Amino acid sequence: MGFTEWGAGMSRDNGAGAGSVMLAFLVGAVAGAAVALLYAPTTGRETREFLGEKAREGRERATEAAAKGREAITRGRDTVTTALERGREAYQQARAATSTTSASASREGA
Repeated sequence: MGFTEWGAGMSRDNGAGAGSVMLAFLVGAVAGAAVALLYAPTTGRETREFLGEKAREGRERATEAAAKGREAITRGRDTVTTALERGREAYQQARAATSTTSASASREGA
């Protein structure tokens, strides 16, 4: 296999998006935490307290991430709306300028 054949496979996009990567990371983190808990020399009570604390932290992080996501969506929606409005205004101005130019050209030509 030549260099070009080998390199061609390296640049291929397999469709793995950021969501897939994040999911794989989270699954790995949960699996690692489960193994750590199984091999940790702690009592059941300490383990339950630890799990409760981590669950609360995870819930807080998820809530924060959801809020940031909603803010990003709102900002993106506002940006798109503004861009559409400006585009519409520019189109109307160009159309008005074209019709004015066409009308004056037809008067001069007559």
